[in-house]
Amino acid sequence: MFCRWLSIIRRRRASPARRRCSSARGSTSAAEARAAALPAQAQVVICGGGIMGTSVAYHLSKMGWKDVVLLEQGRLAAGSTRFCAGILSTARHLTIEQKMADYSNKLYQQLEQETGIQTGYVRTGSISLAQTQDRLISLKRINSRLNVIGIPSEIISPKKVAELHPLLNVHDLVGALHVPEDAVLSSADVALALASAASQNGVQIYDRTAVLHVMVKKGQVTGVETDKGQIECQYFVNCAGQWAYELGLSNEEPVSIPLHACEHFYLLTRPWETPLQSSTPTIVDPDGRIYIRNWQGGILSGGFEKNPKPIFTEGKNQLEIQNLQEDWDHFEPLLSSLLRRMPELETLEILKLVNCPETFTPDMRCIMGESPAVQGYFVLAGMNSAGLSFGGGAGRYLAEWMVHGYPSENVWELDLKRFGALQSSRTFLRHRVMEVMPLMYDLKVPRWDFQTGRQLRTSPLYDRLDAQGARWMEKHGFERPKYFVPPDKDLLALEQSKTFYKPDWFDIVESEVKCCKEAVCVIDMSSFTKFEITSTGDQALEILQYLFSNDLDVPVGHIVHTGMLNEGGGYENDCSIARLNKRSFFMISPTDQQVHCWAWLKKHMPSDSSLLLEDVTWKYTALNLIGPRAVDVLSELSYAPMTPDHFPSLFCKEMSVGYANGIRVMSMTHTGEPGFMLYIPIEYALHVYNEVMSVGQKYGIRNAGYYALRSLRIEKFFAFWGQDLNTLTTPLECGRESRVKLEKGMDFIGRHALLQQKQNGVYKRFTMFILDDHDTDLDLWPWWGEPIYRNGQYVGKTTSSAYSYTLERHVCLGFVQNFSDTGEEQVVTADFINRGEYEIDIAGHRFQAKAKLYPFTSLFTHKRRKDDVELSDLHGK
Repeated sequence: MFCRWLSIIRRRRASPARRRCSSARGSTSAAEARAAALPAQAQVVICGGGIMGTSVAYHLSKMGWKDVVLLEQGRLAAGSTRFCAGILSTARHLTIEQKMADYSNKLYQQLEQETGIQTGYVRTGSISLAQTQDRLISLKRINSRLNVIGIPSEIISPKKVAELHPLLNVHDLVGALHVPEDAVLSSADVALALASAASQNGVQIYDRTAVLHVMVKKGQVTGVETDKGQIECQYFVNCAGQWAYELGLSNEEPVSIPLHACEHFYLLTRPWETPLQSSTPTIVDPDGRIYIRNWQGGILSGGFEKNPKPIFTEGKNQLEIQNLQEDWDHFEPLLSSLLRRMPELETLEILKLVNCPETFTPDMRCIMGESPAVQGYFVLAGMNSAGLSFGGGAGRYLAEWMVHGYPSENVWELDLKRFGALQSSRTFLRHRVMEVMPLMYDLKVPRWDFQTGRQLRTSPLYDRLDAQGARWMEKHGFERPKYFVPPDKDLLALEQSKTFYKPDWFDIVESEVKCCKEAVCVIDMSSFTKFEITSTGDQALEILQYLFSNDLDVPVGHIVHTGMLNEGGGYENDCSIARLNKRSFFMISPTDQQVHCWAWLKKHMPSDSSLLLEDVTWKYTALNLIGPRAVDVLSELSYAPMTPDHFPSLFCKEMSVGYANGIRVMSMTHTGEPGFMLYIPIEYALHVYNEVMSVGQKYGIRNAGYYALRSLRIEKFFAFWGQDLNTLTTPLECGRESRVKLEKGMDFIGRHALLQQKQNGVYKRFTMFILDDHDTDLDLWPWWGEPIYRNGQYVGKTTSSAYSYTLERHVCLGFVQNFSDTGEEQVVTADFINRGEYEIDIAGHRFQAKAKLYPFTSLFTHKRRKDDVELSDLHGK
């Protein structure tokens, strides 16, 4: 069947690409601007005339910022935008990506009417195919999320797939996801239309003008230097695509933008004798690693191969992107997959194999936001082959960020500050994108981990824990133990276990949780971010009182749980702060907050020589001793009484542990269980760990990992920043009124918003859900992001979940909203929560759940059988 096409391939293998794609049309406004001199100053300078740069310019001008200059080193839309396959797909795993694509879809539909420029927009719909049951589960999870945000979609049978696209071979399919409002269009024409609209609204556009570097003074953008002169500006936006990395490093104060280009291939054919209809659905066959769309009556088909080819590792290469060398050997596996899916393609003539650069990021998510190093320096790049789908929405959110100080949606998963400089090594990026590109279509089950770029940041105890069976996960480049494999377990089989159902590590984590509750466990939590804030006088206390929502004027040695809020009252950080002395504070934050939190503090702290902020993450190894016998272990090692009478809860004291002195011991565990955190100077880490394990043997001590920690904190209703809490979540919405000093008359960031919210009521509430009719062994598990239904109506989604080994049921945490019949948000009261009947949607199947508010009376004072647990023991505030 493949003989004719494969023979053509063999003839072409030695032949260079014979055509260049037609160049993108320049806009009249760009040509006019080219004849004029650059302006001496502007409010905003945007670098990059592709779909990202033009989208940012378009949205800034719509929001009232007219003093904007867009610079393009070549011609508008002549970069990777020109080579885009032109598929707009909303079928994404992340809700924020779904919303960006949905907004883009709506925007592109009306661009032609707004600008008069044809964009080739055709609503074709898309069909994502499933060859396996696991793939179908993944599609069902996406379908559930699409439906609740208003994007029509449905799971369809192979027979229905054949009806919608008769040319497809469907014999190996088990189902598919149909999204009828997805579309195809010309990305270059979309960029030109956005540029035209922006120009008409006052944006000045200059092509053939290269940005050499961004000028920075005292950590603030002051202007840009181009090959045609300088422009003073307050804001700079890096939309330079595959060149964003080099441009970021060219500044006097470098900006780290971790992305890397790979070759990306797609095939073009001549039309069929009876051309395909323009409305023919786009096909995504992730198990076959390919996508297929109609192209001028023939087809365009590409994919994401298992052995990608990184390019431009050495740096900037081309002014305008040209079609790279054809590589038929490399494309052949994708071609074979294509022919199996559409056998009738054998009769079509191949027109060309396009090979173009595409940029990818270390975690498959695009990059946006303000640089942590330079104020006023914004980035929008690294689209992972989804630039057309995300262009409109991403440009809008970045424009909102610049104009209002924050976007209208939580975009932490895409924020540049989720990365540190450690992810910008060229070697790391080259190796990581070789893993990332195949993962675009690989099946991603819950809690999968990247395999490249590992063992980059490790605790001093890494080798010791690894030898004891630790299995590792990575967070912000830091290795953290998930769980510990007992010697009698098949380690290889466990590592290869991937499922949406009950995982093979279930019994291992259960034994670790049981040990935390009945004896004592030790968890290496060295990855947590740790800062020290000190001053010569009272400056540290004064500034922290303004930056944090809880009262930090506490006696020396006391620990305060508090939030670092924004002007809207939302959490920029959730942390614990210990007062070491009158003028010194020790701050503990989540691992991935290291860059974000540092940038926020530096931005808001005065440049006072008497005030010092120091990142001490690497100075301390952190051990979490959890369990009722933790007090016995520490008492023996310190020869000091550790009982609550002598060492009360939320207290910090420097003491000796074993032979090591200066250990910061804190009576807290991050899980609600009894125990201690030990912050150990790294040179003492191995000694203290060995002593703890040696003395702890008589008390049944064992190692535990983050999966046990997760189960413990979720069953205790503990929210975690980045999962449950974000920049749009306030303390009043998650039952943390007691952690806010509203009644003390002290000003702090976010106070006004919280006072207003307290008066008006909250529009969402953090809620615990305990699944009732869910079979842990047989049913699909909830992981995160599942829709929540109240009395049959959608009211929110889960933010995190875990199996509670105490309740012997699944527990989900999430936010509940109250929508009127017209879709408007209404106040959510405790009564509204308590009177509802709830269901959690797991891949299309709804499970009954009991809802409870925070805080509640503990269920866990003693162990009870599942059948004896009375959920009514939990009560709302």
